[in-house]
This record gives sequence, structure tokens and C-alpha cells, in this order.
Amino acid sequence: MTDILVDAANMFFRARHVVRADDPEEKAAMAIHIMFKSINKVWRDFNGTHVVFCFEGRSWRKAVDPTYKANRAAARAALTAAEAEEDRIFFEAFDTFKTWITEKTNCTVLRHEQCEADDFIARWIQTHPNQQHIIVSSDSDFYQLLRPNVKQFNGITKQTISLEGIVDEKGKRILDKKTKEPLAPPDPEWLLFEKCMRGDSSDNIFSAYPGVRTKGSKNKVGLLEAFADRNGKGYNWNNLMLQRWVDHEGVEHRVKDRYEANKRLIDLTAQPEEIIKSLDDTIGTSVNKEPRKQVGVEFLRFCGKWNLQDIAKNPEDHVAYLNARYVSAS
Repeated sequence: MTDILVDAANMFFRARHVVRADDPEEKAAMAIHIMFKSINKVWRDFNGTHVVFCFEGRSWRKAVDPTYKANRAAARAALTAAEAEEDRIFFEAFDTFKTWITEKTNCTVLRHEQCEADDFIARWIQTHPNQQHIIVSSDSDFYQLLRPNVKQFNGITKQTISLEGIVDEKGKRILDKKTKEPLAPPDPEWLLFEKCMRGDSSDNIFSAYPGVRTKGSKNKVGLLEAFADRNGKGYNWNNLMLQRWVDHEGVEHRVKDRYEANKRLIDLTAQPEEIIKSLDDTIGTSVNKEPRKQVGVEFLRFCGKWNLQDIAKNPEDHVAYLNARYVSAS
């Protein structure tokens, strides 16, 4: 059994940037079109059995760190009137899509006011260990979740990322642009450690140790040396973690403290207990919803409303995954 886990906002708003159209409503319709086409491709290519749409709430992380994603509010405030109007149209279209997926299909839809889509994807994988999982997202944050039963499909680049490597839509290994050798398979544990140390500017998470080198020198430990010593917690680990540095406001920080604070925000398997309960309760309620009938009819109505003529020509392709109910593998 293979679950298709859709990072809905990432997929919809990334699609927005590849659409070639001037009219915002037309662009929104095309973004929905791209979502349907991409999910259908993943469903077929990976022999999917159920689709799970994960949506954003207001993150619990903002209570832990008020600066978390604060840069995004500033970016929205800087929009021109035309850009703000396009944003409004896109968010309305996205809300319409979410409501339709929830009420008219048998896909599982997950959203909680305190949780992010990332949290639901990670928790779904944890609570369904006997199933295969394909994460549909262009967000590299999910690399930390890769396992023998977890892969990621990037709908923008059409690449599949797994522990075996990174391949294109024809199954060919992606080559490094400099060395021309196949890109090395991602190491989830290393990537999580590195991100917790370096931070994430897109989410306004600052570095635990600004300027730290990946590979150390004769007199200074780098990330690779500390990572290799992570289990023994010996000299290299402690040498790095006990370093101190002073920020631009004159405040002193210890690397270990900043690293652990970043890990609370970045590690998708380390949510607080109360958040895990919210995730589990939402999942339990969503998978037990009443089955929807006439999904094919509703799909054609939706296509008509959004003028999705191309995909309406072969509705059976899409009704297959929209009608597939949740079945537990346990």
C-alpha cells in the first residue's frame, strides 16, 4: 500500500510561479490544473492506494519562537496593490480547492489550527510504518524524513528523491553540474544536523554558529567532525557545542543552546506532546469520515466551474485517486 502525501500549499503556490498567464483568476485555475496533473502522475508512477492532503494552520512554533517565519509577514506587507490582489485571488482559490477536496472526495484531508502541513506529513509516516509513502513537495525540509519506505517527488523539477539517490522522471540519476557524477543519495541525519546548525533563512531561523565550516581545520572543529562524534559525544562534539559567540547586539550565545533551540523548530519528529495529540486526533477523525458518493460527478462539476477542459476529457484518471478511501495496512 502506498500513500501519496501532498504538501498542498507548497504544491499550489509553487505551481503559481510556473504558470504563464496575466489574468490572476486564470493563473489560479492553471495552478489547480497543475495540481491535478501532478497528483495523477505520482498516483500512476508509484501505484498509489490513497491520497492525503496536508494543509497549513498557524504554527505552534510561533509560540516557541515569535520570530519564526516573521520575515514572511514583512514580505506580504511589501506587496504592491496588484500583487496583493493576486494573492487574495490565489488564497480564495486555494480555500475553495481545500473545501472541495474535503467535502466531495474520499481523500484524507488534514488541517489543525496549530499545526503545519510538515507536521502532519511526518506524523502520518510515523503512525503508518507498514505502508509506503511518497511525499509530494519541492521542500527539501522533507529530506530528513527519507527512509526505505519514504520517498519524495518534487513536482517542479519532476525529480524523485530517495535513499538510493535522485532520479529524473525517466529514472535516470541526476548528475552533479560540476563533477558530472551522480548526485550522492541524501543522508537524512546529516542534513537535519547541518540545518539545525546553519539555520533556515526562509523560516527566519538563525544559525547556531555563524561562520562555522563544514570541514574543520587543524585548530578548529568543523561540522563533519562534530557529526561523526555525535553518538560518543567526545572531544569534537563538545568542542563545537561549547563554543560561544556574540551577536550584532552584543548578546552572547552558546552553540549548544542555539542548536537545541533550532532543533525544536526544525526536527519534524520532535513535536511537543500536546501537538502530537492534536495531530493524532485530527488524523483519527479524518480517516473515519463518512464515504463520499458521486465523486466523478462532483469532479466534472468542479472542472466546469474552473474551466479545466483538458483534464475533464479523461475524468476516470483523476476519479481513481479522488475516490480511493483510506484503508489501514495494520
